[in-house]
Amino acid sequence: MDIFITGTDTNIGKTVVTAGLAGVMQSLGYSIGVYKPVQSGAENKNGFLLSPDLKFVMSVDPNIKTSCSYCFEEPVAPSLAAFLSGVRVKKENFINDFQKLRMKSDIVIVEGAGGILTPLYEKFLIADLIKLLNLPVVIVSRPDLGTINHTLLTIRTAKACGLKVMGIIINKYPYNTSDIGIKSAPKIIQELSDVDILGVLPEFNTLEGEINPEILLENIINHVDLEKVFGMKIPKLAHY
Repeated sequence: MDIFITGTDTNIGKTVVTAGLAGVMQSLGYSIGVYKPVQSGAENKNGFLLSPDLKFVMSVDPNIKTSCSYCFEEPVAPSLAAFLSGVRVKKENFINDFQKLRMKSDIVIVEGAGGILTPLYEKFLIADLIKLLNLPVVIVSRPDLGTINHTLLTIRTAKACGLKVMGIIINKYPYNTSDIGIKSAPKIIQELSDVDILGVLPEFNTLEGEINPEILLENIINHVDLEKVFGMKIPKLAHY
């Protein structure tokens, strides 16, 4: 099953979760595509704009197929980035580029920008894009103070827009914490939302400031329910 990864906020770890899920499923023998409809804050390499999010995905596994419809250099909301670049965003390109990747992949993971109400152009929001592509949603959330409110708001908004919420992955969770608020947050979110917690990922050790792909894949396998994420029976899981 194809899925859409959104977050309760920006810089929440959507790309890390997307790359980890894609890398694990690719290692299990599935042909995986990762689609980034709009990238703000793109890297300018010799006059060409590159998606840093997709660059990270490919650093985890170069066999993952990737696609991006719009790359903008300004690190601002996509609608503003498009305006500043003088680019007219067309939703038809989202459909076409997604379908092209879909034809070459067993599973496509789509990573959004910011949160579910982030504007892509004019009044067209991330929620509208999810509905356009007809995909279920996996929400990436944080563990600290405020996460209950932000996560419940995202869930309610998604449901109000008629979207199917597969569940929540909490990222950067400090397993050794003594903070009762952080320790209780996953259970409270699940009880109040009636939405499954699909995984609780710890903070990863880094290598020179970069996430080690092997550690990322290990944690995805050990801390995320992949069968619930993708809504399918997975015949064989790698073991770490």
